Amino acid sequence: MRHRKKGRKLGRSPKHQRALLRSLASALFLTERDAEFDDNKPKVPGRMITTISKAKEVRPLVEKCITVARRGLAAEKAAGEFGTNADRGSDSWKSWRKSERWSKWNAAISPSIAARRRCLQLLGNKQAVAVLFDSVAPRFVDRPGGYTRILRLAKPRLGDAGTRAIIEFVGVRDRVVERSVRPTFEGETKHAQSAAANG
Repeated sequence: MRHRKKGRKLGRSPKHQRALLRSLASALFLTERDAEFDDNKPKVPGRMITTISKAKEVRPLVEKCITVARRGLAAEKAAGEFGTNADRGSDSWKSWRKSERWSKWNAAISPSIAARRRCLQLLGNKQAVAVLFDSVAPRFVDRPGGYTRILRLAKPRLGDAGTRAIIEFVGVRDRVVERSVRPTFEGETKHAQSAAANG
């Protein structure tokens, strides 16, 4: 019996499951990297095609990483008022290190460092964490959740006919729903037009 054991096994041992989910989440974040001169650049940034069961399993990990990164960015912003622009090792930097502003900056920046370490622990890829904090998380600062969408593809995978799906970040290729305008016909009264529009 599998009572209270959530999630899919995906035909793998637990360590292999964790490694698979980490690599899928890192790959999704790395599609957002600056890959202008890369040989293996992604076709569409922020989008990945995989099986539907893998997409549903990796989605909570991706969304958790983005939430942790959002909180870290808020801490970085709060620490900005206590920071300095002086070069490291210069006299003004050394005097800043001895001042009370440094201790306030240190206390304010520590949640951000903890958030980066937590994301590195979850993803296991430094480049993916850098992309997450630099380009992905700032887009979702005002969004309280639901950072990804899963779209089922009609065409199955060649070879084993597995159901494929797209997992992508929201906010880039969103469809805008527009209401169509009701056509007016000759001889129609204004009262009939407003009744048809309301009802």
